[in-house]
Amino acid sequence: MRWALAASFIAMGLWILVPDKLDDDEANTSRSHFGVFGTTVVTFFLAEMGDKTQIATVALAARFHDFFGVVAGTTLGMMIANVPAILLGDRFAHRLPTKLVHGIAAVMFVVLGTMALFGVGV
Repeated sequence: MRWALAASFIAMGLWILVPDKLDDDEANTSRSHFGVFGTTVVTFFLAEMGDKTQIATVALAARFHDFFGVVAGTTLGMMIANVPAILLGDRFAHRLPTKLVHGIAAVMFVVLGTMALFGVGV
């Protein structure tokens, strides 16, 4: 398992360095059926399914038997966690050089993969 984890982190770090290329169809965002809101809903839904947040939500709903309280609490918690990230991303997205951000992310993934490979921090 450690080898697979290390390999996947190192591979991800190297993959980040590959520049993104958009086809003409992909670059044309005006044809989107969902718009930015729908695309965000679908993407967020798929990314969040089965993670720790969902498991915690199920546990809270089972424990407290309060549908609206759990929905309101988890929604507010996710908004408190995500709104600052969205605001910072919007503010700095055009100021930060993409190559530098990709380079830093790639180094982080490779370092984490190397640490996993040698069992450092376990």
